Amino acid sequence: MKKSILTLLLALVTIMVGAQSTLKKVYDESINPMEQIDQALVQIKSASPSKFIICQVGGNWCPWCLRFADFISKDSDITKVITDNYLYLHVNYNPRKANNTAAETLMKRLDNPQRFGFPVFVVLNANGKVLHIQDSSFLEEGKGYNKEKVLRFLNAWTPKAVKQ
Repeated sequence: MKKSILTLLLALVTIMVGAQSTLKKVYDESINPMEQIDQALVQIKSASPSKFIICQVGGNWCPWCLRFADFISKDSDITKVITDNYLYLHVNYNPRKANNTAAETLMKRLDNPQRFGFPVFVVLNANGKVLHIQDSSFLEEGKGYNKEKVLRFLNAWTPKAVKQ
């Protein structure tokens, strides 16, 4: 009996680890996050001046970051709000890398959102001004995210809602 329970638990752990590793890695660790934001600002000003930028700050090391990216990619209502109102960036942040100065500079530019944990969402206007920092824990539900809470956050910070 004990052996079968142990075998079952081991199988469940293996399945859970496998499921986590199947989430798509969305953060490009090879690009400079400061340049990524600068390029997004240029793109917004020239192509979509009526949109804001959302920086989903985190990394491929963060299971909640990957869960959120997966969650929003599978919901057409959320995808529409994002597409219509934002340029969405996955901004890679890894304070354990050798160049902590770059990580500190990035966090300072984004008004130190790391205090909320990861992922954290930073809404920027077309001039790069931080309009809002969203703690993702308020969007969570169980082991995932709550659609209504995510939509409320996204709709509350659209350019039309902020009137910019």
